[in-house]
Amino acid sequence: MKIKKNDTIVVIAGKDRGKKGKVRRAIPKGERVVVEGLNMIKRHSRARRAARQAGIVELEAPLHVSNVMFMCEKCKKPARVGVKALEDGRKVRYCRACQEVID
Repeated sequence: MKIKKNDTIVVIAGKDRGKKGKVRRAIPKGERVVVEGLNMIKRHSRARRAARQAGIVELEAPLHVSNVMFMCEKCKKPARVGVKALEDGRKVRYCRACQEVID
């Protein structure tokens, strides 16, 4: 999976299409990402002693990675992410639009 925690993404499909956000958590096994403030759902929660109050809680649900696109900070537009090896042997991610190394 080429999208990681703390990446800025833009949603390209679904109810939140066009919105931008920061990846809070990446779930590689399920190919999903949890994005801050996007794909909000409501869950009914039961009170657990004094720790948590009962009621309706809003949480962020995971989005499939195919419905989001990496937002490049240099070229300021959504771009695909590639992986290439540098001369010193390290593998790095890079923006396919502007060829800039991401990390």
